[in-house]
Amino acid sequence: MTIFGIDPIYVLIVYLVLNLIAFALFGIDKRRAIKDQWRISEATLLIAAFFGAIGALAGMELFRHKTKKLKFKLVYVFFVLHVLLWVYILTKI
Repeated sequence: MTIFGIDPIYVLIVYLVLNLIAFALFGIDKRRAIKDQWRISEATLLIAAFFGAIGALAGMELFRHKTKKLKFKLVYVFFVLHVLLWVYILTKI
């Protein structure tokens, strides 16, 4: 059993790491915002959210960071796309 020709455990590990990175980036940026330090660019946060939507959404909500900015509503779209992708993958296995 493979996912696009790759062992599922590797797919899961990479996916978890991407989500942890996205979560951490939102937390780091929030901390830097509070301390008035150099910030992570919004483009970087959105790219991280594209690849790790669950972690990004969790970070946004937990840290209450970027939740009011219009462009970060895309994170919710990314989340839905991730859910649909996982449903598709899991039904094909």
